Amino acid sequence: MSWYRNTVWFVKGLREYTRGGYESASKRFDPADVEVDVAGRSFLVTGANSGIGKATAKEIARRGGTVHLVCRNKERAEVAKEEIVTETGNQNIFWHIVDISNPKEIWKFAEKFQNEHKLNVLINNAGCMVNNRELTEDGLEKNFATNTLGTYIMTTALVPLLEKAADARVITVSSGGMLVQKLNVSDLQSGNGPFDGTMVYAQNKRQQVVLTEQWAKTYRNIHFSVMHPGWADTPAVRSSMPDFYERMKNSLRTEAQGADTVLWLAVSAEATKLPSGLFFQDRQPVPTHLPLAYTHSPPEDEEKLMEMLEEFSRKFKSVSPGI
Repeated sequence: MSWYRNTVWFVKGLREYTRGGYESASKRFDPADVEVDVAGRSFLVTGANSGIGKATAKEIARRGGTVHLVCRNKERAEVAKEEIVTETGNQNIFWHIVDISNPKEIWKFAEKFQNEHKLNVLINNAGCMVNNRELTEDGLEKNFATNTLGTYIMTTALVPLLEKAADARVITVSSGGMLVQKLNVSDLQSGNGPFDGTMVYAQNKRQQVVLTEQWAKTYRNIHFSVMHPGWADTPAVRSSMPDFYERMKNSLRTEAQGADTVLWLAVSAEATKLPSGLFFQDRQPVPTHLPLAYTHSPPEDEEKLMEMLEEFSRKFKSVSPGI
């Protein structure tokens, strides 16, 4: 069955996920959707010093928003901030140094941020694809720690702040690669069997879709969405998937094209007219499963995922200084 999923997904990708797919889809876009003034609204973007995160932050800044860049590296954060301020003229750009693979750092950051700032929109963009199994200092598999647990903790830790805001939104940048994966809660840290970084990443991205669907049911005052940016030419793609990049580089979307739906979900009034919890591609909701792919999971597995992540989350909260 995996060969069927992979083949159907790749054919779909060649048609929809490339630059040509974006150019075709964009013919139905209404430019007015994102021609908005978001001055006075506060946005937090993780993984904001390059790629889709920086492209999103820059477009929000152009529209007057206050943007908080969450980055792992101070020097890169400073360079990204300077570029955004210079290009947009918006001075309300701030950086914060957080390693999203480190749960204790996230808890510490979130506690401080809640005491000092307001927040209208959280954009979970930070992610990684590590092709060999690596453990963090906490003994967590690196992809899981960053893509799944990090996203879970950042979001749930900031929910109280978001619930105080008008028109609060959470957008998570997932991947169409999740379509080849069925949720697997028996091996969250990929310790059993051969390690395939691409498939581990796809599993994490499936988990992000499930998280979004579950959060939408729990937190009714916040609009949750998850999206696929398409195949974009970003530093992460070049470094994590060099063979794919070489094969597809002439067809990849620009960073701005990859960020377009993130921006739309973050600033457009049209986005929140649609139900919370949906998966988006090119400004419209799309199915979360391929036809006949058998990737649906039972509700008890989805509930189990949330329970396991909450258990991890509480464990690291309890050892975080000052919390």
